[in-house]
Amino acid sequence: MPLKRIKIPPDPQRAVEEYGNSLYRLCTVMLQNREDAQDAVQECFLRYITKAPDFTDFEHEKAWLIRVASNICKDMLRWRKHSSFLSLDEIRNISSSEDNAQILGLLVSLEEKYRIIIHLYYVEGYKTDELSAMLGISSATVRKRLQRGRDMLREIYEKEAM
Repeated sequence: MPLKRIKIPPDPQRAVEEYGNSLYRLCTVMLQNREDAQDAVQECFLRYITKAPDFTDFEHEKAWLIRVASNICKDMLRWRKHSSFLSLDEIRNISSSEDNAQILGLLVSLEEKYRIIIHLYYVEGYKTDELSAMLGISSATVRKRLQRGRDMLREIYEKEAM
């Protein structure tokens, strides 16, 4: 007998309270623009409300929101004609701690594919298998992007330290 899928009904207020800050930080890192990040998060929650997806658990819900937010950011980057970028000081101000602020500041200089992996792994605390499922790429690709991203960050850090 197949397992019955339990539908967790969408609860926008709980989702915003629980995932809003995390999604905002992710979108800010990807878009490097505070206003665009706010728009992306708002669009993400609008899709959450209108699509009313069936979730098997809260981790599934969170993964769906991260993937939707990431895709919205990618779409915005693809079509963006002009925008102002955040300064490193502004990025540090949105961070929850000084350590995260330093990481966010360095992440700005990475390519998007490395930036999102590094952010979700180190700042948000996801494991490689979780990232693989969320982003629709293999675990080996996640690990390789982490490795390359760390190498790039190391190079940037060493250049700044000199």
